[in-house]
Amino acid sequence: MSAPGAGGGDGAPGAHDARGARDASSAPSAPSAPSARGGGPGFAPVRVLPAGPHALLVELADGEHAEAFHAELLRRRERGELPAVREIVPAARTVLLDGIHVGIHDGTGERTPGARERFARDLASWRVEPPQREGREPVEIPVVYDGPDLDEVAALWGVPAGEVAALHSRTAFRVAFCGFAPGFGYLTGLPERLHVPRRTTPRTRVPAGAVALAGPYTGVYPRPSPGGWQIVGRMPDPGALWDPAREPAALLAPGTPVRFVAVGAGNGGAGALPAPRAGDFPAGRARAGDSPTGDSLLGDSPVGS
Repeated sequence: MSAPGAGGGDGAPGAHDARGARDASSAPSAPSAPSARGGGPGFAPVRVLPAGPHALLVELADGEHAEAFHAELLRRRERGELPAVREIVPAARTVLLDGIHVGIHDGTGERTPGARERFARDLASWRVEPPQREGREPVEIPVVYDGPDLDEVAALWGVPAGEVAALHSRTAFRVAFCGFAPGFGYLTGLPERLHVPRRTTPRTRVPAGAVALAGPYTGVYPRPSPGGWQIVGRMPDPGALWDPAREPAALLAPGTPVRFVAVGAGNGGAGALPAPRAGDFPAGRARAGDSPTGDSLLGDSPVGS
């Protein structure tokens, strides 16, 4: 599967932006489900598109709006105010709602025709408040800042290489969305002046635990893979990022606050990572690597090739 934005510039809108647009143009139900527009305080209007026969793609202005809309969906779902939706999957500037069946019930137990279309119009009319930062303790990830691209990133930032660790570890990060590989979170928080481009030539293999930057994102590779992001360091024990024997398997979920902790090369950072709680994944919250189609959801793909 090719990565959206891999051959182009930074800031790709996310995998289901492209997939949803493709589905919207080819889905038989598209003519009967016109796009709807809406917005919220301080936000540009949203666009809601059909994506195949049982899904809706909500297109938003930016990552902050996508985070706020995703949080609102989760709140309403927990209150029982959403129809039957199997998956709610956030990305860089979209939120995909999948598993919306034709037989949505209207609250009386009766199936109603055109329910998905009415749901799309309802979504577009929502007044969504800016995201509220919960007072949760951040997940601390130990990092040895000795990456092969450290000097290049330092030059792009206009600082000595020794200051990269200080600047990066002082930043308060938050998981915007997950995808690419199980356990991979797209972390935002770096100010725009510290955004960096992908490497001109991607690597054919990036080791597990690599801490890398591209555009507005920081990510930690949970397993070896090709990659085009700028590697500034490594997590000594990346196994905690994705543990299939644990529930939930992913350490990082959308909305999780994260702090990187600089450690020495001989310090494995043991004990720095708390086990994720099952409650960190409210119903419908996307887990890393989950997708209604079985594909990884790529945002600004770390592959970059």
